[in-house]
Amino acid sequence: MLGDLLLNKDQAFPPDERSMFGLHGLLPTAVLTIEDQVALEVEKLRRKVDPLEQYIGLAALQDRNTTLFYRVIATHLEEFLPIVYTPTVGRACQEYSHIIRRTRGVWISTRDISRIPQLLRAAAAHDVRLIVVTDAERILGLGDLGAGGMPIPVGKLALYTAAGGIYPALTLPVCLDVGTNNQALLDDPLYLGVRQPRLRGPAYDELVEAFVVGVQEVWPGCIIQWEDFKQYNALRILERFRHRVPSFNDDVQGTAAVVLAGVLAGLRAQGARMSEQRIVMAGAGAAGLGIAQRLAESMIDDGLPSALVRERIVLVDSRGLVHDGRTDLDPLKATAALPAAAAAALGLGGTPPAPLAAVVRAVRPTILIGTTGTPGTFDEPVLRALGETGRPIVMPLSNPTSACEATPEDVLRWTDGRAIVATGSPFPPATIKGTVYQVSQANNVYIFPGLGLGCIVAEVTEVSDAMILAAATTLAGMVSPERLAAGSIYPPINEMREVARAIAVAVVREAVAGGQSRLGPDVDIEAEVDAAIWWPKYVPYCPVSSAG
Repeated sequence: MLGDLLLNKDQAFPPDERSMFGLHGLLPTAVLTIEDQVALEVEKLRRKVDPLEQYIGLAALQDRNTTLFYRVIATHLEEFLPIVYTPTVGRACQEYSHIIRRTRGVWISTRDISRIPQLLRAAAAHDVRLIVVTDAERILGLGDLGAGGMPIPVGKLALYTAAGGIYPALTLPVCLDVGTNNQALLDDPLYLGVRQPRLRGPAYDELVEAFVVGVQEVWPGCIIQWEDFKQYNALRILERFRHRVPSFNDDVQGTAAVVLAGVLAGLRAQGARMSEQRIVMAGAGAAGLGIAQRLAESMIDDGLPSALVRERIVLVDSRGLVHDGRTDLDPLKATAALPAAAAAALGLGGTPPAPLAAVVRAVRPTILIGTTGTPGTFDEPVLRALGETGRPIVMPLSNPTSACEATPEDVLRWTDGRAIVATGSPFPPATIKGTVYQVSQANNVYIFPGLGLGCIVAEVTEVSDAMILAAATTLAGMVSPERLAAGSIYPPINEMREVARAIAVAVVREAVAGGQSRLGPDVDIEAEVDAAIWWPKYVPYCPVSSAG
């Protein structure tokens, strides 16, 4: 029992259980409550000055005592969210082959293609309802990290449980180890992944197909969350499977939902309408395109003619303005490109494509969003030009912190304190000329735990756009007037479990109404959600007789 991470209570085993299970002498005499244990673990973690060492400490706790690990995270979410996920998880991925203590999850390579169901059954003898899978080609803003990407699905699933209340045994992290193009990893003699260039083409597609088929064979209806796939694969895999199996891509759909929620909350603070906005998107990868599509749909819903949307949402990629006069656009970017005539009318036509600062001066956006992965993208000329447009919403979203397009202090200083700021990584409040400004974190953790919980409860057959929109609008409505007045467009992190519950209820309701749920129309949705939420606490044990 001391070696079973789901059953272990460590010092909290009471005297009767110690007697029943022969634990006397294997533990010190004192019996601690789980609250005592939480205090002790937090004390240990706070002694570690290096966030990566805190990450390793938490991973060790998770491998030893799952219930205690989740109690620590759930009761100290604001403190340890940056450790179990961004930004520290990025370092953990970079150094994974050198910090790994105990493996967690399943790695699947092409050599496993004929035995994927066997691998899945070996990994979890119980029923799995949610898988987070990555091929690790686009880890945060850090790029291709090969087999080292496993901490991302591990961290995501930790938050599904800590924030969403999904019982951990219902989840499984998976890494599709298809090689890496990161030469530093290939040259590292201790690298733990497949030592070959990254798999491409039909062989890659065959592995992904075999994985999906294997999951549905072993756990029919299991939800698959695609995580940190690079743009081309992310979007086409999403479209290939989203109507076949219940699945979604958090980088595309989750990021878009959390951004839309923040925008709607910020506009509510200003008394403005979505259809009135002018938006510049810096970054046109999978996340940027997903955000642009979601914002476009919201504008249309608010009454903006669809013909005008492509002129109101302007994208800029690494080469400059994305307009349909460019011949170098892939088909996905081309669908969101600014019409060449509109670009010319703004004085932005010609070659080379106009840079971000020129686009901001010409478009005069009310909303500026960054998904570039390039620090300093929102420099002083860009933000000074933006600051002339009233009270703009500025969202430098790239993770980890080192990749953020601008710090909140720079955004506020160069917009003379007028901007509403939300970042992808955590930042403390900013003080500009004696005024303290709250900085929201536009973290996907506001969306995916509740979305996943709702999908599990509803036993969804598909994760629809309507469910994701329900999650976004629910989140936007949970920002209090006091938070909005302080410049924050998201709820406090310590309210995450309440947020996840509300989103789960909204998702189940939408799934039932849309016919994508196996639940009946008369079900008590709130009761079903509440019954599915797990709180990490110890339960009494008793021996089971083997007789009969």
